[in-house]
Amino acid sequence: MVIGMASKKLTITLPVEQLDRIRTIVDAGQARSISGFVQHAVGVSLDDVAGWGAMLAEALDETGGELSAEETAWADDVLQNDRKSESAA
Repeated sequence: MVIGMASKKLTITLPVEQLDRIRTIVDAGQARSISGFVQHAVGVSLDDVAGWGAMLAEALDETGGELSAEETAWADDVLQNDRKSESAA
């Protein structure tokens, strides 16, 4: 548990292979516990999501802002065509 931060216990489900890898990391002393490892991983993931969101906002700012309805429709059409090509392969 992190001192000074409110915490709540929860149950999660992980593939056995991932849990085995986490246990190996804990056993090697590279994480203090399975819970500590998961807390760290969630923190890194949240920071990553926030970073990508900030990068996207900056890129949109530099290129004229949010996509227009026409640009969105074009992108949807292109992506749909790519998905159709992949499923046909």
